[in-house]
Amino acid sequence: MKKIAVLLSGCGVFDGTEIHESVLTLLSLSKAGAQYQCFAPDINQMHVVNHFTGEADNTATRNVLVESARIARGDIKATTELDITAFDALIIPGGFGAAKNLCNFATNGSECEVHPLVTDFINEFILAKKPVGFICIAPMMIPRLYGHGAKGTIGNDVDTVAAFNLMGGSHHAATVHDIVVDEANKIVSTPAYMLAGNIAEAHSGIEKLVAKVLQLVK
Repeated sequence: MKKIAVLLSGCGVFDGTEIHESVLTLLSLSKAGAQYQCFAPDINQMHVVNHFTGEADNTATRNVLVESARIARGDIKATTELDITAFDALIIPGGFGAAKNLCNFATNGSECEVHPLVTDFINEFILAKKPVGFICIAPMMIPRLYGHGAKGTIGNDVDTVAAFNLMGGSHHAATVHDIVVDEANKIVSTPAYMLAGNIAEAHSGIEKLVAKVLQLVK
């Protein structure tokens, strides 16, 4: 049975992992007969957002690993606990946490950097030539992780596409139902809630991404 790591970035679209995207990923993996293990970096979130008002609470602090455990029903590990030999692939859901906690694209744009703990974690999969799926805004890490010419998609947002290409990536426009595959690097990406108008649309691309990631496993 294939075993897939899922990297989370908190809990909630505005400051952590997009919950629908993460649950759809886990559901698609389970329906495909794969096992999964959730991971998250043991770091503080960039900030905390009140998801009812949409306003940041500057008096609060939350830990990415602790918050991600909500989605994983408590079954989660820190990124530093990865045994790469136990896993066949990695999938990274989106949400602003991917752009605020896993990297700082939300604040630094094309000058962004991936958090060192996250870089170390994802690089284990890259060095082992194992497939990685990036969902929603998470593909903005692709150029930093894989270097010049790596393919990916965030949909069709003009400014985000420009930043992806400026960072050295090769962006390919896609609809919410599409995936973009970089066969050479074993990268799969899909726009999900960068374009999705509802959960069913998000599911369409995520299910295809999961299927392709599993197909790319040797």
